Amino acid sequence: MEDRKAAGPSRAARRRRWWRLRQRWKMVGLFEINPEHEFYQLTSMIKEGMHASIQTTMDTSGQDTPAAEQFSTEETQTHEGFQMQTFAASVFAQQRLSLDITEEEYMNSLCSDQCYLQFVSNSKSKADFFVTNDKRFFLKTQSKREVCFLLSNLQAYMAHLEKYPHSLMVKFLGVHRIVIPNQIKKYFIVMQSVFYPDDRINIRYDIKGCEVGRWTNPDTGGKQIIKVLKDNNFEGQTIALGQEKSWFAHQVKADAAFLQELNVLDYSLLLAQQPLHRDELDGKHSLANLVLRTTKSLDLETSPTDSDQPTVPLLKETMDATDTPHRGSVDPQAAASEGIPLQEISCPERETRSNSELQEFHEHHRRLLPNCKNSTHVIDGPEQRYFVGIIDVFTVYGWKKRLENMWKSLRYPGRAFSTVSPAKYSRRFCRWIQDHSQ
Repeated sequence: MEDRKAAGPSRAARRRRWWRLRQRWKMVGLFEINPEHEFYQLTSMIKEGMHASIQTTMDTSGQDTPAAEQFSTEETQTHEGFQMQTFAASVFAQQRLSLDITEEEYMNSLCSDQCYLQFVSNSKSKADFFVTNDKRFFLKTQSKREVCFLLSNLQAYMAHLEKYPHSLMVKFLGVHRIVIPNQIKKYFIVMQSVFYPDDRINIRYDIKGCEVGRWTNPDTGGKQIIKVLKDNNFEGQTIALGQEKSWFAHQVKADAAFLQELNVLDYSLLLAQQPLHRDELDGKHSLANLVLRTTKSLDLETSPTDSDQPTVPLLKETMDATDTPHRGSVDPQAAASEGIPLQEISCPERETRSNSELQEFHEHHRRLLPNCKNSTHVIDGPEQRYFVGIIDVFTVYGWKKRLENMWKSLRYPGRAFSTVSPAKYSRRFCRWIQDHSQ
């Protein structure tokens, strides 16, 4: 008995030490913005301002597609010691709704009592990066020029996401400006984190599809910093997606074409991977899982022409079913246990679509989403789960970039560098994806 009592505290102590080590590992590259931190006052004001801003959209979210005038709205709220400006509030509220992010979830994450985290990486950007404590949302300071560019193209951006609801483009969730008299005037944007949840991610890449300056020494030198690797670090590796490869390449091409239309270059594909657990591999093609994934794929976004969505085409494509589906409601758990054939699964009773409507549905390029909160940025291959997102979409090919292109052409003859025309950048970016996917 005495031996057991003596062993008890030892096991408990080991568990506590292991828990602390796990927490430290999860926080690599992230530092809590506590009361001693230089950004504590700023982030506290951001939380207060965001709370009031989100509160105003809670009663209006869920409305129809925003009207044209809502893209140019600007609201200013005055608080003790600062002002918070919110741009196109109803537009971004609708965007959050389309991503299955409720206003309550959004507020709880951005305005919780827990401190924000400061993200520290090897990025050359001069912007400040903040992360919510649950690591679900990023806040990034932006220049006035970048914010003006985003807001002036917001309608085009939203139209692109409506046409391609499973786009890999970074999902902007809010644009704000905080003004502290005689101290700070900062614009910042809120984005959904591409790498959420990141518990098992231990390596990240930033891909531009070129070679000059695209290698990073992975050694952190013992520092608590997240090293984001680059194109040349990825040499000899592939993105193994299996049946999702063609969808992935097609979507990257569509997103790159959109950015080319905006005269944008120098964007990146953020990429990370983690092995699928055995239970994830075993349950990936189960009937219940397919029903959940199909429901998520179709119900989160509304069709550009009709709110009723067909589920059967995606199921047929995924499992190569050939029979004509029956209509009706199926309970996922019951279906899994009773072994109901795949072709009998569909969502609750809906009107039958014509062939032209189904064709239009496929043209809007949906896929079977994984059953997770960050589903539009997650693609499951046969063995690996990939986190992917196209970021840094604010660099316009103006006269400065044209001059930079001429200078780099002389300095790096015959080599691939990032500052090229949007058309060339788009082609090269898509070619890299095609060459490195399987």
